[in-house]
Amino acid sequence: MQKLSKDPKHIAIIMDGNGRWAKKRGLPRIEGHKKGIETVEEIIRAAVEQKIEVLTFYAFSLENWKRPSSEVQGLMRLLKKFLIEKRELLKEKNIHLISIGERERLPKAVQKELSKTEELSKNNKGLILNIALSYGSRQEIISAVKKIAEDIQKKKVKINKINERLFSKYLYTKELPDPDLLIRTSGELRLSNFLLWQISYSELYFTPKFWPDFQKSDFLEAIADFKKRNRRFGGLSVEENN
Repeated sequence: MQKLSKDPKHIAIIMDGNGRWAKKRGLPRIEGHKKGIETVEEIIRAAVEQKIEVLTFYAFSLENWKRPSSEVQGLMRLLKKFLIEKRELLKEKNIHLISIGERERLPKAVQKELSKTEELSKNNKGLILNIALSYGSRQEIISAVKKIAEDIQKKKVKINKINERLFSKYLYTKELPDPDLLIRTSGELRLSNFLLWQISYSELYFTPKFWPDFQKSDFLEAIADFKKRNRRFGGLSVEENN
């Protein structure tokens, strides 16, 4: 008999396809991003209903800074608006918002609203909503290595004490469990420099749907698929052990 997975505690999502969704409809790319925000709220509500502990959205990567300035500025305006307008939702649903990434690269006005929203929601005990902003996993790992090197120089860390557990404490996600399930929309089959250390044993779920078309039913389907999987973490399945 197959061993079924438990409910996922942490789900991470690469929200892809906003631009292609808009292009398909003859709309400016920013309209796809606006529609994508509606999907974000729908999935947040679904995650609360499913009692997911952590939900991480890959909202803006370090590579996204290379996009046309008009699109980047539009995305920053949408982000600022989201942070202000969704405070009531965070309060209503007892959601604690946090962020990971190089936030100092964000516009000052966005940094201000981000800090305010984090502060207002810090005592909420329900879902942890983690937004990856100006984030890149390779850069996160390099940053962790530098911090460990500094602590070695300060004699706070001994080289022979460095292991996976200690290294994880130097990452942006040090307070979070690793994702159980990673979902990527739009049909692309790559990780795009997202949580490379943390998803070592995550289950991956790819859907051809563009993010603006991704609905609660699709989210629940991904969770149902996860529950059918036999997670071995490098070991043997129940059948292989018998």
